[in-house]
Amino acid sequence: MTTATKSRVQPRRHSQLYRSENRWALLFVAAPVMGFLLFTAYPLCFALYASLTNWNGLGRMKFIGVSNYIGLLGNANFHKALLNTLFYMIGIPIGLILSLLLAMAMNRKIRGRTILRTVYYIPVISSLAAIAILWQWAYNGDFGLVNQALDLIGIQGPNWLQSTTWAKPGIIIMAVWKGLGYSMLLYLAAIQSVPKSLYEAATLDGASGSRQFTAITIPMVQPVTFFLIVTNIIGGAQIFTEINIMTPTGGPELSTASAVWLIWREAFRYQKMGSATAMAIVLGLIVMIVTLIQFRLNRNSSFVLD
Repeated sequence: MTTATKSRVQPRRHSQLYRSENRWALLFVAAPVMGFLLFTAYPLCFALYASLTNWNGLGRMKFIGVSNYIGLLGNANFHKALLNTLFYMIGIPIGLILSLLLAMAMNRKIRGRTILRTVYYIPVISSLAAIAILWQWAYNGDFGLVNQALDLIGIQGPNWLQSTTWAKPGIIIMAVWKGLGYSMLLYLAAIQSVPKSLYEAATLDGASGSRQFTAITIPMVQPVTFFLIVTNIIGGAQIFTEINIMTPTGGPELSTASAVWLIWREAFRYQKMGSATAMAIVLGLIVMIVTLIQFRLNRNSSFVLD
């Protein structure tokens, strides 16, 4: 075979290999793309259309335009549910502060710290439904453990879940307690990854413990804090199981009803799928906007730290 012939055959062999690699690449890429189209894009488009209809979930859809969204403007229950959901977010900074302090304590060389870490993490892997039932019993106004503990120090506890004042704080306490171990574990990993040389240099410069905490620990765990804030906001906006089990009717005067609980009631109890879908889309837009704001704030704070 001459040199000229080899030069003509070589590019053809490479082009066949190139086409084969492209086919395999498209085959591997097709699976996640099809998954996205079937389980994300199509349900989203369907939900957008359903929000513009009057539909009971089984019968024929009747297109009514933006009437469902206009109705939400005067829906007092939806406004109250959004405010309740916002109120539940109070537990996010409380949980982050407690988990950071707990992580710093668990980072010290104390006896039984491995057992303590395990104990704090048990609620995270426990069934949320089971925990909600246990806390429902604990909050019982007559024989609940919480009020019995308060009686020991001379405080008469309220009927927690039947009170418009104390029902939401009670759910916040339970939610903070359940998520404490997860946040503590992430903070503990972040603290242990901080170079000890930074603390040694700060000690040589005469920095106090509180100064080291504010100047070294907090900035170094900022990525974990940002991650927990974003995920907790998204998770907090979807709070449902605790409310549906501990206060099945949404609490007295819907005092504990969250946005997701109200969406569930609208869709599956009243069979108003169109209105419920409109609520879900509005809630999703609010969460997306808040998340984008968090990303923007984190980018600005990271720039300042740099």
